[in-house]
Amino acid sequence: MHVMITGATRGIGAELARIYRADGAQVTATARTPQAGFATLDVTDPESHDALAATISGPLDLLVCNAGVYLDKGQKIDGGYGPDLWAASFATNVTGVFLSVQAMLPALRAARGKIAIISSQMASQERAPGGSYIYRASKAAALNLGRNLARDLAGDGIAVGIYHPGWVQTDMGGAAAEITPAQSASGLKARFAALSVATTGCFETWDGRAHPF
Repeated sequence: MHVMITGATRGIGAELARIYRADGAQVTATARTPQAGFATLDVTDPESHDALAATISGPLDLLVCNAGVYLDKGQKIDGGYGPDLWAASFATNVTGVFLSVQAMLPALRAARGKIAIISSQMASQERAPGGSYIYRASKAAALNLGRNLARDLAGDGIAVGIYHPGWVQTDMGGAAAEITPAQSASGLKARFAALSVATTGCFETWDGRAHPF
């Protein structure tokens, strides 16, 4: 089994890479800048995607689009949320997901593989408590992207799932978060295993509950 995980240097991505390797999978774990043990991938850069795709031989069974940024934490509606934050956030959280899928499509088609997009409960239009406008909008866009990819790729036998990883004790989630990266990754791994063309387009939590859109 060949698994690719974007944004795998820390947190949930690093833990997913660890547990898949422990199960004997071939893991391509990516980092934005060159690092030992990682494939280099800046998800915002088309040329970086092309370079990585050229190194992939054979089928890809699972692509986990995990790379993401949360740049507007603590911003105020009066004077905050600058255009640069919008552009950088969408470049990683939305365009980066699409470019990752696009670059790996030949390998995914060869395996009739799966795509897992790590979104967030903050993508939900039914749960809108305000604030974090950029992050919420970008994760909602990633959710929408995943839903539409699910429709278009079903004919290739490629299943697409979108997931809320939980409130996780990472740099992004903070020390007060509810679960550890190991708990999140273990739950997500089970969700990915259960994903099929029959359930493609699902939006689920790390522990297997359907998440409201």
